[in-house]
Amino acid sequence: MSTRFLRCGREAVLVEVADLAAAMALYAALRDASLPGVVDLVPAARTVLIRLDPSVTSPALVRTLVSSVPVADGRPVDAGTVTIPVHYDGPDLADVAALVGVSAEEVVKMHTAGEWTVAFTGFAPGFGYLIGGDPRLSVPRRSSPRTRIPAGSVALAGPYSGVYPNESPGGWQLIGQTSLRIWDLDRDPPALLLPGVRVRFEAVN
Repeated sequence: MSTRFLRCGREAVLVEVADLAAAMALYAALRDASLPGVVDLVPAARTVLIRLDPSVTSPALVRTLVSSVPVADGRPVDAGTVTIPVHYDGPDLADVAALVGVSAEEVVKMHTAGEWTVAFTGFAPGFGYLIGGDPRLSVPRRSSPRTRIPAGSVALAGPYSGVYPNESPGGWQLIGQTSLRIWDLDRDPPALLLPGVRVRFEAVN
C-alpha cells in the first residue's frame, strides 16, 4: 500500500493512502497497534490523521512506527452495532426512486436490507459517512442545497448514507427522519456514529 506522510506541526501526522478501503484498513491497524504517544486517530476518505503527544513521541518516530505496522486489506474496525428507526417520508424519497428506477417502497427495502458501516465522520460534529449499502442507492447530491435540514434527517449522496446530527444546511437527498439522537453532549461519547460502527436502518410507521 503506497502512502504519503505529511507533517502537521509538532502534534500530528497526516497519512495519505490510495482510497477509502485503504484508509479504513490503516485506521483499523493503527487502532489495534496502540502506538506510544498517539492520542487520537481521525480517518477520512483517503487519509488518517494521527494526533500525538510531543512530550512522548515525535512526527518522525510516528512515521517510522506506522510504516512498520502490518495492514490487513478489507478489515475494518468493529465498533459495535446501532439500529436506527426511520420514518421513510423524506421530501426527496420520490426523486431518489425516480433516479434509481424503482418505487419508493423499493428504495426503503434497499436502504433497510443491508448493513452499513461508518467509514469516517466529518462535515458536522457526529455526522457519519456510511458505506456498504445497496450500490443502486448511489445517487447525486441535490443540484440546489437546502439552507435548513432538520436534525435526524436520513439522507443519501453518492455511495454514502448519513443522518444529520443537528439542524444545518445540506445538499444530500432526504429520504426519511429518525427520532434517535445522533449527537448528544450529555452522552459519552456524544457521537452515536463513530468510525467502525455498523448500522442497520429499520422502517417504522
